[in-house]
Amino acid sequence: MIDDDTARLLRAAGLRWQPVSGDTFAIDRPDMGGERFTVSDMTIEPHHFDTGTILGFNGTTEWALDSLAVEEALWIPREDQLRELLGATFRHLARTPDGYRVTIVLDGQERMFEAVDAATAYAQALLSLIGASVS
Repeated sequence: MIDDDTARLLRAAGLRWQPVSGDTFAIDRPDMGGERFTVSDMTIEPHHFDTGTILGFNGTTEWALDSLAVEEALWIPREDQLRELLGATFRHLARTPDGYRVTIVLDGQERMFEAVDAATAYAQALLSLIGASVS
């Protein structure tokens, strides 16, 4: 799972989130560091309005939180979601002695991104891809 800083970089690069059941997020506030939540039809459900998306906390008596604007949430995309976002640029994932390497094709050239975990390597590749698309 990627860390909050990497998730913030993805958001700042323009990655937008449309919450669906199974997605993981954090509440992007200093006092909520390290807490992770999962969108679920049973407990945390996205409600889409013309004014934006609200995450409704259903039946969570331990929280004094009924809802949260999606803009206050920090999406923590899973490995499979990051790989899907790479689309046709993705070539392969390989194990390395220190972690994982993701290879993509960008501007006709193979580019490799290494990290301790696969999700972070995918995120680094996606950041590179997003950066290339806005250049």
